[in-house]
Amino acid sequence: MATILSAAAMLFTAFYVILFVFLIAGWLRVKQSFLPVKEAFQTKVTVLIAARNEEAGIHQTIEDILAQQYPKELLEVIIADDHSTDRTAEIILSYAGRGVKLLQLKEDQPLNSYKKKAISEAIKLSKGDLMVATDADCRMGPHWLEAIVSKFEKSNVLMLSSPVAFFEDKNLFERLQALEFSAFIGLGASTIGNKKASTCNGANLAYKKSIFNEVGGFKGIDDLASGDDELLLQKIAAKYPDGISFLKQKEAIVYTYAKSTWEEFKQQRRRWASKSVKYKDKAIVALAVGFWFFNALILANLAAGIFNVFYLKVAAVQLLLKIISEGIFLFFVTTFFKRRKLLLLLPLGSLLHVFYVVYIGIIGNKGVYEWKGRKVH
Repeated sequence: MATILSAAAMLFTAFYVILFVFLIAGWLRVKQSFLPVKEAFQTKVTVLIAARNEEAGIHQTIEDILAQQYPKELLEVIIADDHSTDRTAEIILSYAGRGVKLLQLKEDQPLNSYKKKAISEAIKLSKGDLMVATDADCRMGPHWLEAIVSKFEKSNVLMLSSPVAFFEDKNLFERLQALEFSAFIGLGASTIGNKKASTCNGANLAYKKSIFNEVGGFKGIDDLASGDDELLLQKIAAKYPDGISFLKQKEAIVYTYAKSTWEEFKQQRRRWASKSVKYKDKAIVALAVGFWFFNALILANLAAGIFNVFYLKVAAVQLLLKIISEGIFLFFVTTFFKRRKLLLLLPLGSLLHVFYVVYIGIIGNKGVYEWKGRKVH
C-alpha cells in the first residue's frame, strides 16, 4: 500500500511540475503589448453587460465606460437587466441620454442560463462588429477599449481574452483570493500562448459578432448557468485554434472585487467548477482531473502520516515542489499585475489551496448552488 500511494504521489507530482513548466513557457510566449500611438479607429464596438441586482456599483462601471478615450460615434453600450429586484434598471435608464441602452429581460419560464440569454439578446440588438463583454461590478481605465480594438485591427484575432485583477483587498482572505485569481488569469493566458486555449474570464472578453453567430452562439452550452466565457472560447478555439489571443497589456486590465465571505467564495468556485462537465476537449478534462488528483494525494499522504511519518515526508516533498512551481509561475504573473508582494502569501495559500480544491472538486458538479439570488445547476 505504501509503495502504491507514494508512487502515485510522485507520478502526479511530476505531472504537476511539468504542467507548470508548460504554463510558464506559455506565459512567456505571450508578448507584452504597450499603448499604441493614438490612431484613427474604424471598428464599431458594442460593450455588453448582463446585470442583476447591481445597484451598489453599476454607476461606476458605466462612468468608466463612458470615459473611454475611444470615438463616441463608434461606441455602443448595451446593458441587459436580468430581472433585478433593486434599482439596477432605474440607474441604467438614467444614462439613456448619454447613449446607454437598457435591455430588460422578461422571461416567463424559468431558465438555467439567464446570463447567456441576456448576452444573446443584447448581441441581437447590437449594431457593433466587435462585442466587448464585461461585468457590472468592474472598473477600467480610460484606454481599455483603445487597447482591445488596436489588437483586433492589427491582427487576425477572432476572440481576445484580456486581463482581470482583484483590487482594493481589505484583509488576508481577500488578498489570498487575489493571489489565486492571478494564477487563474495567468493559466488562461498561458494556454492561449501555447495554442491550447482553455479558459478566460467574461469580465474582459472581446469577440467578433460574426464569429459568435458562426459558431451558433451559446447553442449547446445554454443549459448550464455558467460558461458564457470559457465554453464559448472553447467552441471558437475548436474551429479556429489560431484565432484566440491574450492581450498582455496594462491598459487593458479590468479590475473587480474579491468575495468578502467564505459562502460567497464557495458558491463562486462551485459555479466555475460546474463548467467542466461541458468541456469537449478531453485534454483539458485530463489536465483538470490530474490537477485534482495531485492535490487529493497530498491530503491522502497527510492523513496517512498520522500512522506513518514516511507519508508526511512524501507530502512535504509534494508541497515543496507545488510551492516552487507555482511561485516561479506567479512571479511572472504578479510582476505583470504589479502585485509581487502577494507572493509572500504563497506558502499559506498553496497549503489552503490543497484542501479547498479537493472539496470544490467533489461538490462542484453535484446538485444546485446559489448565484445572484437564484438556485441553479
